[in-house]
Amino acid sequence: MPGQSNPPGSSTHTSVSDVEMYSVMYVHTISEAGRLLPSATKWNSIQVGFNMAPESSTPYDSLPSRYSKSFDYQLVITNRKYFKSFVYTSASILFLMLLLVLLVHFLPHKYHRHGPSKNLTLALNQALTFFDAQKSGSYPSSSPVKFRGNSGMQDGIFNNMHTDLVGGFYDSGNNIKFSFPTAYTITLLSWSVIEYHEKYADIGELEHVKDIIKWGTDYLLKLFVSPNSTSANSLILYSQVGNTDNETNCWQRPEDMSYERPIYMCNSKATDILGEIIAALSAASIVFKQENVYSGELIKAAEKLYDFTIKNDTGHEQGTFTEVSACGGEARKFYNSSGYIDELVWGGTWLFFATGNNFYLEYATEKLEAAEDEEAISDTRIFYWNNKLTATVVLLTRLRFFRDLGYPYESAMGSSSNRTDQLMCSYLSDEIFNKTEGGLILQSRYPGEPLEYAATASFLSKLYSDYLDLLRRSGVSCGGDGFSLKTLRSFSMSQVNYILGDNPMKMSYMVGFGDKYPTQVHHRSASIPWDDHHYSCAEGDRWLYSKEPNPNVLLGALVAGPDEFDKFSDERGKPSFTEPSIASNAGLVAALVALHEPPRKSSNSTAFNLGMDQMGIFDNIHLIT
Repeated sequence: MPGQSNPPGSSTHTSVSDVEMYSVMYVHTISEAGRLLPSATKWNSIQVGFNMAPESSTPYDSLPSRYSKSFDYQLVITNRKYFKSFVYTSASILFLMLLLVLLVHFLPHKYHRHGPSKNLTLALNQALTFFDAQKSGSYPSSSPVKFRGNSGMQDGIFNNMHTDLVGGFYDSGNNIKFSFPTAYTITLLSWSVIEYHEKYADIGELEHVKDIIKWGTDYLLKLFVSPNSTSANSLILYSQVGNTDNETNCWQRPEDMSYERPIYMCNSKATDILGEIIAALSAASIVFKQENVYSGELIKAAEKLYDFTIKNDTGHEQGTFTEVSACGGEARKFYNSSGYIDELVWGGTWLFFATGNNFYLEYATEKLEAAEDEEAISDTRIFYWNNKLTATVVLLTRLRFFRDLGYPYESAMGSSSNRTDQLMCSYLSDEIFNKTEGGLILQSRYPGEPLEYAATASFLSKLYSDYLDLLRRSGVSCGGDGFSLKTLRSFSMSQVNYILGDNPMKMSYMVGFGDKYPTQVHHRSASIPWDDHHYSCAEGDRWLYSKEPNPNVLLGALVAGPDEFDKFSDERGKPSFTEPSIASNAGLVAALVALHEPPRKSSNSTAFNLGMDQMGIFDNIHLIT
């Protein structure tokens, strides 16, 4: 501290003879009372010459101890009238204070949004387990889900078609496999692993999530027949297995399916599905970069698809509801993509990270403005299966922050960075997105099913705050206002806490987590007993219309969620409240791992640790010199 003498052992340590020559004493810093208090040692003291200390008129020995326990105040009452007024006034003040405390305690409160911290490790384990329950194909005996078995073993065989489409995931509570949301799910899960694989590893979930991703990519590799020419019609893309006719008329476990499962096909004009598959294969190749053969297989397939898609970029084909044989089939009823350029930009960006080939980045950045023009107003600032532009600008901002490539990407990078800041500001502003009384952000285009969007908003906000933290930035400006990293992280955590039970219903919307959660989840496997008995479609109706809880707990399933008034109906027959989906759960998993505490630093680690892999995503990118 200022004025402190050098410690013993230093080259300038004062000797005994020096003390005798200059005659100094050690005293503590001058107190507020203006007195110098002596010190038995020079530590935490200042050197003052005997003749420099200010003289006190009161000898030190006569000062009362600061810890004295008794004093003689000699109180004398000179006027009883004034004394009574003083007593009455004091009593009145005390009474009013007590009354105020009681009112605050017993009057109704507006819902308090910040409950106790949640067990994110348990939540993440359960959220991943949901994907085990959605697996189709030859079911692994090691799965933690014990009410599932082999199913869909004839997928790919229909009419005169004989192809292998066994595997993948059932989309939600039905038995249909949709290619589009499956690819989106794999992209998002892969992104979370690329950023936070240290956290996954620390809690013992890295191999689990990688197994889920590989289950998905193995299936995605089956979905297309590689073209042998430049003709657009030479590409065959399978977009869906199963249809709603069977699903509507039959409530049956996938293990018991005996009805035909139609297959729907597309060509290269299904650029939205192709773009998402390219993104999934590319992102997953980074996840499996230590497994050179498999990673190389994923990259090779993604590059071939992308190059073919770009060469045949002559427009986008929308399937119609009446033409079930058209591209997409009935998937358009559930996953009717409103555009395709955002998927091409998304796929190109991920393929650039996977290969380091600047061609893909050039294409993505050149198409960025077109993707913005194509974006539906209702989808602005939302990240979900239909809109990848929001997430792409976050990825490009990441590139600008940590591996800025300069020309000719400055304009696209700058635009992405500005748009990312606007995105974060929109999460924190009540003027852009409404929030329920319980604090849930409302981003969905239609009433209902808000949790999918809240989960991805939580993920992106926490992820971006980590980017800024690595740059040692404290916040970002929002026009005249701004936000701090603490505020951004508080928003991110509030959405996950809401999902996990910190809401007016006091209900966890992730099945199996907490003391209160949905028990009538709209899900065939969960609602029918696993008792070695084959149930026909007619017998399945008994379980569909039952008012009893599901016999099987669909652990980790994120249901659709409450309405805009924080109200929730736990009824199997109301899927807008109780149906889960793989796309929704992927967002929740990403948010949970982003918010999870980072692993403890090892003894030899000196790096700033947020549990992130700051530079691993750039392993294949080399600066141009």
